Amino acid sequence: MPVVQRVCVLGSTGSIGVNTLDVIARHPDRLSVYALSAHSRINELAAQALQHAPRVVIVPDAHARQRFIDIWPAGRTCPEIRVGAQALADTAADTEVTTVMAAIVGAAGLPGALAAARAGKRVLLANKEALVAAGSLFMQAVRTAGAELLPIDSEHNAIFQCLPQTADRVRAPFRPAEGVRRLLLTASGGPFRCTAIEQLEHVTPEQACAHPNWRMGRKISVDSATMLNKGLEVIEAHWLFAMPMDRIQVVVHPQSVVHSMVEYIDGSILAQLGQPDMRTPIAFGLGFPERIESGVGLLELARLGHLDFETPDLIRFPCLRLSLAALRQGQEACITLNAANEIAVDGFLRGQIRYTQIPAIIEYCLDAAAGSRQKALGSLDDVLHLDAHTRRLATDFCRASC
Repeated sequence: MPVVQRVCVLGSTGSIGVNTLDVIARHPDRLSVYALSAHSRINELAAQALQHAPRVVIVPDAHARQRFIDIWPAGRTCPEIRVGAQALADTAADTEVTTVMAAIVGAAGLPGALAAARAGKRVLLANKEALVAAGSLFMQAVRTAGAELLPIDSEHNAIFQCLPQTADRVRAPFRPAEGVRRLLLTASGGPFRCTAIEQLEHVTPEQACAHPNWRMGRKISVDSATMLNKGLEVIEAHWLFAMPMDRIQVVVHPQSVVHSMVEYIDGSILAQLGQPDMRTPIAFGLGFPERIESGVGLLELARLGHLDFETPDLIRFPCLRLSLAALRQGQEACITLNAANEIAVDGFLRGQIRYTQIPAIIEYCLDAAAGSRQKALGSLDDVLHLDAHTRRLATDFCRASC
C-alpha cells in the first residue's frame, strides 16, 4: 500500500485547485486533503471543505473567517481556520503536510510556494511567480532543503516527462539534462492567432477570455491571448531545467494536443500528447513516480486528422517579445514584467484600458526599471519590494491612460 499523501492546496477554488481536488477524490487510498486556501470565494471554499474534510482552511482576513463560520452548517465539525498571508506560508511548511499544490495566481502565491520548498515538501508548482520573480531564490531553496519539485503547467510537465529518466530528476538541476539539444514549448496562439492586427484594439474582455481549447481563469486566459503566458513559461523553463534561453523555442500549435517537446542531440524529438485537460499533469504530479487515474478521456488522434505548427508572430504578440527581452536582462526585469502585466490585465478586465495597451504598460515599466537599477535581489523582501513598486508605477500609468 502506498503512503497516503496529505495535500495542502493553495488556491483551491481556482481552476487548478478544483481539478486537483477532483483527482484527489479519485484516490482516497493514497491521497487526502490536509488544507485548503481561498482569497475571495469563501462560499466555494466552505463547499469544498464540506466535501473533502480538510483539517485546516486558510482565509485572508477576519471578515472572511467570519463569513466561513456563518456559512458552515450547524452540527458539522468545522476545520481549523487560519488567517492571513503568514498562515499560508506556515501551513505550506506544516509538518503534517507532505505535498503542496502551489496554485495561487500572482505574487500572492510566492511566499507559500517558497515556504513549501524551504520545508522540503513535494511541491507541485502551478504558480509562475515562484520562478519568474524569484527563480534563483526558489531553486536554491529546493536544493538546500532537498524538496521535490514537479511542474504542473502542462508545457513544463510535458518537458519533464520527455527528459531522461534519472533518479534525481525531481531535484533542482545545475545544468541541462545530458544529451538534450533544446526544449520546444508549444503555444495554442489563443483566440486571436488569425485576427487582423488592426482589429485587436477593439478586443473585449469576453473575447480575450474565450480560449479555443482550455478552460481557465480570466487572468491566465488573457495572458494566453497576448502570449505573455508563453513568455513566462520560457522564463520558468530556463530555471526548471537549467536551460539557456537560446535553447528554448516557442512553437505555435493550435490544437493544443502536443503539450511540449524535447529535442536530443541525435535528432530525436520526444513529445507528450494528451487532451487539453489539467487533470493529466496534476495526476502525474500527485502520483509520481507512478501513473494514476486522472479522469481524462481517450485522445482520438484519428479524429484530429492533422497537427499544425508555426512560428509565433512577435508583431502580433508583443508581450512574448517583451518576455524574452526581460529574460535576457535578468531577474529584476522578469519581476517588473510580471507585476506590470498583472496590473495591466486587471485594468483591461475592468474596462479601464484597451487590450493593445497591455504591452504598452509592460514596456513602460521595463524601460523605467532599466533606468533605475536597484541593489541585488537577494531576498524575498527584495523581490516583493520591487514587485510592489512596479505595481504602483503600472497603476499610475493605467489611470493616466483611462
